[in-house]
Amino acid sequence: MNIAKAKIKPRREEIDDKYKWKLEDMYQSMDLWEKDFEKVKSLLPKIDEYRGRLSENGNVLLEALKLSDEISCISEKLYVYGRMKRDEDNTNPNSQSIADRVMGLYTKVNAALSFFVPEIIRIPEEILKDFILNVPDLKVYEFYLKEIIRQKKHVLSEKEEEILALASEIAQAPKDIFTMLNNADMKFPIIKDENNEDVELTNGNFIKFLRSKDRRVRTEAFHALYSSYIDKKNTLAATLSGSVKKSRFFATVRKYDSAIQASLDSDNIPLDVYDNLIKTVNDNMRLLHRYLRLRKKALKLDELHMYDLYVPIVDQPDKTIPYEEALEIVKEGVSPLGKEYIELLDNAFKSGWIDVYENIGKTSGAYSWGAYGTHPYVLLNYQGTLNDVFTIAHEMGHALHTHYTNISQPYINSGYKIFVAEVASTVNESLLMKYMLRKATDKQEKAYLMNMYLEEFRTTLFRQVMFAEFEKIIHQKAKDEEALTAEEFSNIYKGLNEKYYGAEVFIDSEISMEWSRIPHFYNSFYVYKYATGLSAASSISMQILEEGEPAVRRYIDFLKSGNSDYPLEILKKAGVDLSTPKPIEDAMRMFEGILFELEELIG
Repeated sequence: MNIAKAKIKPRREEIDDKYKWKLEDMYQSMDLWEKDFEKVKSLLPKIDEYRGRLSENGNVLLEALKLSDEISCISEKLYVYGRMKRDEDNTNPNSQSIADRVMGLYTKVNAALSFFVPEIIRIPEEILKDFILNVPDLKVYEFYLKEIIRQKKHVLSEKEEEILALASEIAQAPKDIFTMLNNADMKFPIIKDENNEDVELTNGNFIKFLRSKDRRVRTEAFHALYSSYIDKKNTLAATLSGSVKKSRFFATVRKYDSAIQASLDSDNIPLDVYDNLIKTVNDNMRLLHRYLRLRKKALKLDELHMYDLYVPIVDQPDKTIPYEEALEIVKEGVSPLGKEYIELLDNAFKSGWIDVYENIGKTSGAYSWGAYGTHPYVLLNYQGTLNDVFTIAHEMGHALHTHYTNISQPYINSGYKIFVAEVASTVNESLLMKYMLRKATDKQEKAYLMNMYLEEFRTTLFRQVMFAEFEKIIHQKAKDEEALTAEEFSNIYKGLNEKYYGAEVFIDSEISMEWSRIPHFYNSFYVYKYATGLSAASSISMQILEEGEPAVRRYIDFLKSGNSDYPLEILKKAGVDLSTPKPIEDAMRMFEGILFELEELIG
């Protein structure tokens, strides 16, 4: 093996600046970052002057809330900058230092503000209403105050809240350890690509190899990647177990019956929504099994393996889509959202919102993030595949959701819930897919796109619900005080794969370790929102295409809503009711309709 000739990831400085995000739009220099860092430290003693005084009158409460917003807004900006700077290159010690420092400051801020909620809770509701009535500027905080009252029984004493705030940095340890292990310290083998050239396997290019038409390549990539995780299985099990125990600890001290109840309550989501999702998907597993039978037939395989699940089942000319071309495709795809939306999107593409290419030490995957008062940012690891084009549409859905919210809502209501976040991203994907299907000029191209659409359902609905079921099981085991070892995680995960993929797929032993490389498991009970988001987005995108401008207005209003109401209520205003199984059932019917068409096309 000639490592010298292997395609190794570039260093960050080797990438053209036009493909890097402009973090200087947040802070033009580290001196300015340091200035804000010191400003937050200087404001912390001032907030303490309001301790014990929030119930005095409405004006005092308003002053305290405004100061709290100022501190939180600046510290959030510091935090986002610090973490994103580290995400550029996790091996850079300076970036690690910035991220560590700001995490320490964030802990102090949370501790300093920890008396707010306990004090507000002690104010009688009638007096709070009187404050809002007599001090008009408090109206901005009405929903915030309403939420505090709703969760009253789960808020602890002022001293206990301060202790929990101080513990937050320690509680972050399992996720931080996993992040560093997964993105900086984990080393993967070099494999042979389709051209028999040496290529370094990474988290960023793994799925690209699994989509290879060359079965040798995807088999080699699959076994090579999981061999690295198997080598670290006990460490990875310890970090995930620690994260589960962290969630259990915070749920218990806040007087919740379970970690799942604590997580869902933050969005005011009934447990029925989670359970209905799992049940509805389980009740429709026959559709997934039917699709897998079609996949095996189309690939002409005697046996379908886990590494055969991502390769397109319809031949497509092997081409790399240049990044600039991908941007134009995305703009055309989401054009039904109107002129204003497209102009905003075009500006984002030209103004340093996006970090495009993979480099040594860069955090894998993709995300959108930002801070109030600055434009959002998007991290990509663009490889030039069609899936990467959809990733751009997805993450820009998040970014423009953030943009619309930030320009429409005050800081206190700007942090929209994750439950609605995946709707915006998936609406973009859905519109892009429908555009490309309409644009398809021949039977093969249409079949390829249909396969891709079905894959979105398989990975975003079926697979994420399998993840959600895995989370529910392991957190229940933690509640029952059962051991969570690498073997236990793997046995549970293998069993779920057997249930979801049925007799249609050979369950390769390595897939039992997939739990060890899923970063979302470190944000407990997050992944189910991808599935509810897909269901809601399918409905909204259809409304946009069928109704036009009225549906677009409803949707843009949804994007502007931020955290001004409960997620389920905001979605109802957009025309979707996720308190019932109907949106999930409708998504299943859509999946079945596309599957039927593809069966007809490719026989």
